[in-house]
Amino acid sequence: MLIASKAGPPAARYRDVLANREFRAVFAADLLSMAGDYLAKIAIAVLVFENTASALLSAVAFGIGYLPGVLGGPVLAALSDRLPRRTVMVTCDVARAVLVGALAVPGVPVPALLVILFAASLFAPPFQAARSAILPEVLAGDAYAVAGSLMVLSQQLAQVLSFAAGGALLTVVGSREALLLDALSFVASALLVRTSLTHRPAPRADRPRGWLSGVGEGFRLVFHDRALRTCLLLAWAGAAATAAPEGLMSAYAESLHGSPATTGLLLAAIPVGNVAGAVLYVRFTPPRLRERLVAPMALGAVLALLPIGAGLPLPAVLGLLALSGFGLSHVVVLNTMFTRAVPAAYRGRANGLAVAGLMVGQGGGVALAGAAADALGEPGVVITLCGAAGLVAVVSVLVLAGPRAHLTTTLENP
Repeated sequence: MLIASKAGPPAARYRDVLANREFRAVFAADLLSMAGDYLAKIAIAVLVFENTASALLSAVAFGIGYLPGVLGGPVLAALSDRLPRRTVMVTCDVARAVLVGALAVPGVPVPALLVILFAASLFAPPFQAARSAILPEVLAGDAYAVAGSLMVLSQQLAQVLSFAAGGALLTVVGSREALLLDALSFVASALLVRTSLTHRPAPRADRPRGWLSGVGEGFRLVFHDRALRTCLLLAWAGAAATAAPEGLMSAYAESLHGSPATTGLLLAAIPVGNVAGAVLYVRFTPPRLRERLVAPMALGAVLALLPIGAGLPLPAVLGLLALSGFGLSHVVVLNTMFTRAVPAAYRGRANGLAVAGLMVGQGGGVALAGAAADALGEPGVVITLCGAAGLVAVVSVLVLAGPRAHLTTTLENP
């Protein structure tokens, strides 16, 4: 099991976090680039479809931005451990601004559009790793955990609002103009980070002699330490189990004789619960209790999925999905515990590995759930199976962790 610290810092508030000038800059930059990214996803998918009339190529264009995090996240994230993290963030933003701006140039053939989009996406993992690595240096004590709650809250709301408003905006400005807006969002993000974030030198403790050796050290640090390994595997198990049902919601809505609006409600239920958890569990729960509740919250996230295959009415299903999302907010706490436990010189690589694993688990879970639903013809039953698989995974991780596993002490460099 995970054991909380005997004494914890006082609980922080949102206003305490937002009072920090450096965090405000990182927070605003993240919101700007995130909103631009969601708008660009819609714009590039529309642009490719307009040029090819191919639903497959349009879907590839929409999803291609996820590939760098899966294929090269841990490798690319190593940049944030070798260079000053503010420099990495600004450079990534400027590069993405240039590349996304190139997508808006008229006459660019579709293959070139996909290559440029992939190249722009390569700069996301090092930016995210640098941001995650620098936040513990910007925020002290419980403020870092509450900042994670605030960022989850804003990301969920930004995703819903950006996708909803993005489609309407495209009818007014067009796909290429939307891509230019995305490029400008990266410029604004770079300016915020450059002018408001204090320059800090690159961490130099045990700096690797070569790039690949440094990446290998990051893997060894995480997987050879029981506490870090437990934290990572627990986050991956919960995230994969709760993400897997998302691809089934259209089929499940149809099995309930619902409309497209029903699909929207089903898809929104887990994010709504996750937002509630980010506020009630992460923000308003005392730090010591918050850490002790990680295991029950992880179990609750998967247990809530188990009754869904029993033919329950829609309101009950929505409530269970929201409960699952509420339990999933334990990942915010795990991220805080994980990042604090990783030595500063390894945080970029460790966070890159964590993000890559999340993407693989979520994407693989969705694909496996879709295949199972096609084979069984019962999407509700498959959602129950997702919960059962998640339960087995979560319990296995907790049992293997043992009673002495904890994440509250700072680890020594390997």
